[in-house]
Amino acid sequence: MKTGVFAKIMAGICFGLLIVASINADENNSRAGTRAFDFLKIQMGARPMAMGGAFTGVADDATALYYNPSGIANLTGKQYIAGYHNNIFDMQSGFVGFIAPVGEERKAFAYINYLNYGDFIKTDELGNEDGTFSGGDLVFAGGYSMALTYQLFIGGTAKFIYEKIDEYTSTGMAVDIGLKYQTYDGRTSFGLMLQNLGTQLGTFVDGGEKYPLPTYLKAGAASRLKGLPLLIAGDVIYPTDNDIFIALGAELLNLQPLYVRLGWTNFGSNYKTGGSGDDWAGLSAGFGFEFNKMQISYTVTPQAELGTSHRITFTGGIY
Repeated sequence: MKTGVFAKIMAGICFGLLIVASINADENNSRAGTRAFDFLKIQMGARPMAMGGAFTGVADDATALYYNPSGIANLTGKQYIAGYHNNIFDMQSGFVGFIAPVGEERKAFAYINYLNYGDFIKTDELGNEDGTFSGGDLVFAGGYSMALTYQLFIGGTAKFIYEKIDEYTSTGMAVDIGLKYQTYDGRTSFGLMLQNLGTQLGTFVDGGEKYPLPTYLKAGAASRLKGLPLLIAGDVIYPTDNDIFIALGAELLNLQPLYVRLGWTNFGSNYKTGGSGDDWAGLSAGFGFEFNKMQISYTVTPQAELGTSHRITFTGGIY
């Protein structure tokens, strides 16, 4: 497929997302907080988050496991990824993943993602304290990615989801499907992603109502600009339970082995409370450093008066 044709298709999809989302904006807002396994919205990886989460069209390292599995097909050899996220309200999450070739331009991969909510005080119906309880989530995921042509890649992920709060548990299944296209010179790429398409299998209470998952449709583009040592990226993201939003990011490339990254998303407006920290909501910044065949990435993400989250990620090849 010619670059110009695919670019027009991607632009049409982005425009279509804007139209559909504007029509359904009020309805989507009314669905906020009605999805099961809300933790699936928490994004993985320091590098993509430093770029505002605009990574659907980039998908050129191991964090593509989460952002667009089709990009995994274009990676070299065996690779690993591990990360930690110090979130707001003392929540902590992390992940570890592995990628292996299974044929020419074909890759299999697996990862585990977890979230720990920390400890909470348990009370009875009269408000009397009765010890503590905790909660957490786990995702066990595996997938496959392959090159359809020199420029077109496809990938998919199957996920088993487990959630526990005190002695109550819930389970679910979901799939991600991604598509990536890059120009012949590799400078520009486009991506499509359908994320968290699935269902809740079991609820906290036997016979309880089952809720849909927080499904996303994402379209993104990225380009390494000629004459400038800069990677720029942008995503249009349509969640089924909220308004459409955009993410923009940039990565400075001429300081290697150091990389400097900056991002912004208008989803940050959801964190604003009228306090002094509102000006920083939606912004993110970070850096990466390559050392001994490994890249260490760090990102800080202000979330207005809710606090600030920090991510660190390790990626590299296994030779």
